[in-house]
Amino acid sequence: MKPILAKSAAVGGAPFPRQLGYRMPAEWEPHRATWLAWPRNPETWPAPLEAVQEIWVKFIVALSAGEEVCLLVNDERAHHGAMSWLTAAGAVMERTVFYTIPTVDVWIRDYGPTFLTREERGPLALIDWIFNAWGGKYLDYVQEEGVNPALAARLGVPVFSPGIVLEGGSIDVNGLGTCLTTEQCLLNPNRNPRLSRSQIEQILGDYLNVCRIIWLDQGIAGDDTDGHIDDIARFVNPTTVVCCLEEDSADENYAPLKENYERLQAAADQDGRKLNVVTLPMPGQVVAEGKRLPASYVNFYIANGIVLVPTYDHPNDRRALGILGELFPDRKVLGVPCRVLVPGMGAIHCVTQQEPLP
Repeated sequence: MKPILAKSAAVGGAPFPRQLGYRMPAEWEPHRATWLAWPRNPETWPAPLEAVQEIWVKFIVALSAGEEVCLLVNDERAHHGAMSWLTAAGAVMERTVFYTIPTVDVWIRDYGPTFLTREERGPLALIDWIFNAWGGKYLDYVQEEGVNPALAARLGVPVFSPGIVLEGGSIDVNGLGTCLTTEQCLLNPNRNPRLSRSQIEQILGDYLNVCRIIWLDQGIAGDDTDGHIDDIARFVNPTTVVCCLEEDSADENYAPLKENYERLQAAADQDGRKLNVVTLPMPGQVVAEGKRLPASYVNFYIANGIVLVPTYDHPNDRRALGILGELFPDRKVLGVPCRVLVPGMGAIHCVTQQEPLP
């Protein structure tokens, strides 16, 4: 099916998703599916590619128990290889759907779509942001710009194109009108140098249907995305945010994370209510090949019935899982070892994208 193109008022068309009743749901709202891309780029990780693919098998086995998993593969060979692994591991194959859509890499949170829903006819749509490879850092990745049109054509849903650079990992919403983001990323001149803060806020409001933007300062050390929010603070329910806080005052993350925590404590939601702010520890300094990596427990993924949480073989793993277990009493909180994954400069949330249930 061909996608239904919806003109963007940001580039001269109308109307906005907000005007049509669309919104970006919170991640904990019911999913129809989770989207992933099968790992294929051996240059991304120092570990053997098979070790990374084993983590994807863990993801899909866990996710397919409660929702459909849509897996992008580059060709038939990758399709059959992944299918063999998943069948042997016990994934629910009736809920595992393969799409032959070529990708450079797995970071579908950033180059993939932002899904929207509404209660009226035609309940699902997607936003196709401009992806410029995290501020032009990795030029090969600009090829990922073709993923969303191909995906939308398969789904046959409306596509909104705001005409601005944005990655999915840079925003987080509570589904009721409040959005978290960072100044380091969205105000970075390597994204949208001609847009002011107020113009960016207007576009987020028009396309995500939010009315309150909470700006945090900067991200964690080693994050090549220029401070994505999904490594530092996330909504876990409409009024509660978890944020990471470094306890070692000598660590380079100590001051910026303390600043973010203080901003959250002073912030209010779309109704003017103070947020409930819960802190998560950090997993120490995770290093590979002499380089600090963006390791954080905040990079979890909320799915139907489960929460997948990155772990790093650190004593704080148990603490983080315990805190999140209390915050998600109706979901199974599952730790997934990510020391092999994070050298690729991301973890679980970075490689997943939720499609809400219309």
